[in-house]
Amino acid sequence: MASKKYVILGVLFSVFASVSLAQVSASSYDVRDSSLIPSKRLPQHNEFLQNAYPFPAMPRNQWEIGIKGGLPFGATDVRYWGPTGGLGLNVRKAIGYVFSLRGEFDWLRMKGLNFEPSTDFSKNPAWVNQGYVAGVDKVFYNYRTTVNELSLQGVFTLNNIRFHKAKTGFNVYGFAGFGLARYNTWVNTHNGSGNYAAAFDALYNQYAATPGGFGYANRKAIRKAVKAIMTGKFDTQAEEDPGHPKLGGWPLYPVFVVGAGAEYKLNNKFNIALEFKHTALKSDLLDGQQWQENGLTQTAQSRDWDSYGFVSLGLNYNIGNKAVEPLWWLNPLDYAYSEINAPRHMKLPKPILDDSDGDGVTDQFDLEPNTPKGCPVDTHGVSRDTDGDGVPDCRDKELITPTICQPVDADGVGKCPDPQCCKDIKAMLDSGAYGGPRSKCNIGDLPSVTFKGKSVTLSKDAKALLASVAEKMRNNPNCKVAVVGYGESSKAAQQLSWDRVNQVITYLIEKEGVSGDRFIFRYAQTGGDENTIDLKDGTGEEGPNTVPAPHPNLRKKH
Repeated sequence: MASKKYVILGVLFSVFASVSLAQVSASSYDVRDSSLIPSKRLPQHNEFLQNAYPFPAMPRNQWEIGIKGGLPFGATDVRYWGPTGGLGLNVRKAIGYVFSLRGEFDWLRMKGLNFEPSTDFSKNPAWVNQGYVAGVDKVFYNYRTTVNELSLQGVFTLNNIRFHKAKTGFNVYGFAGFGLARYNTWVNTHNGSGNYAAAFDALYNQYAATPGGFGYANRKAIRKAVKAIMTGKFDTQAEEDPGHPKLGGWPLYPVFVVGAGAEYKLNNKFNIALEFKHTALKSDLLDGQQWQENGLTQTAQSRDWDSYGFVSLGLNYNIGNKAVEPLWWLNPLDYAYSEINAPRHMKLPKPILDDSDGDGVTDQFDLEPNTPKGCPVDTHGVSRDTDGDGVPDCRDKELITPTICQPVDADGVGKCPDPQCCKDIKAMLDSGAYGGPRSKCNIGDLPSVTFKGKSVTLSKDAKALLASVAEKMRNNPNCKVAVVGYGESSKAAQQLSWDRVNQVITYLIEKEGVSGDRFIFRYAQTGGDENTIDLKDGTGEEGPNTVPAPHPNLRKKH
């Protein structure tokens, strides 16, 4: 009987493997997609996007739930009877690309029936209590067991890391784990009106006189005859370990499970799995029989612990939003190979072409190969001379000299004097008239800071932007910055605009160390987005750097 179940198992695996030779599409997921990254791994993801860390963050992946059905069988002192049935439910979650955890509950039913008679059953209460006489009567050991098993398993995927293909639609895996199982075993000993002692004795005498007796060659005929005698109703509670813990009246045991399986991907949501699981438990009474026969009495326990197996075919479904499929279906090398083939993220070195004078024009196109260092050049590598006075711009102290004032001296300065009107204007500016000359400010464009909803709290991205603003202000000490908020439609909008402008200026002063007198405070302006605070070059403009809150009773708390 045991050979039959292994043949069936082998055939099922062969059919399953032959169907699963087709490959699924090689598409994976976009490693740059932030919506797939859980919040706890976003810092790594941001560093990766900024090329500050070479490894992408592991994406959020789906759970797998499944249902299975199949054939359980016992490995016990009583021989296997034939197919019964079992059902299972499982939930699985990937911890990495190779390892995952799975919780499983199984309901299993197993049967057994010996084709060889036994006479020494004196310590087995299931038979003795039904009037059978040990050493005289013959019995055929049988049982029916119902098992409930709950286990937690570690699953190891064996073939999703692939070097020569992007992905596979066929996964092979092994698993092992621990759990708890309870079972309830019954024996068929009588037909309601009496036991089978006389019928069993007659059957024994019949086959004892035939060639082969109760040997293996007659097993099918003997079993058929025994089944014809019995009612098929399992009516007697089998022996149980005395004093053993119970759950719901059934003995409860810790179990160890181990097995292997293969699953075939139907699409990105469904797959089917063929699996074999073996369960070991420290009990010799799964079949209701634990005694060795010794002469006419059972004098010793067999101590060969029972176990059982479960061959199943299951259907699994992936669940989860904004997540990739379970990681055991993905190849972790896919990103690296894709980048090598078609770079989208990696930093590529700039091509190096000879440029002897360092003016930015390569030697093969440079018409002036010895341009002085620091001199701006045109596209042909020739030093620029904007006013055409013969002095390169990099040495010309008068960048635009009128033609009437040329020729010029060695510094590019023309010989003609300034008109009187220019002298008068220059004198007035130098004297401080009209506010005096305006200082140069090269601070350039400044970023805007965005707030969410009605919040006045600075996000991490906003703080990073303000850090860059502070750096520019430190590098340009002559510059002022106008901090501008919008929203004049209501008192609440005006106060919210004031709070946000105040929050930006306060952060730059207290956290970045910028002097407060370098800011111009503007709030409740028109023509802008109420959730955006703009920072602009305010050099030469007038305005306060602090303003009282317009509606302090409506002021937001940070």
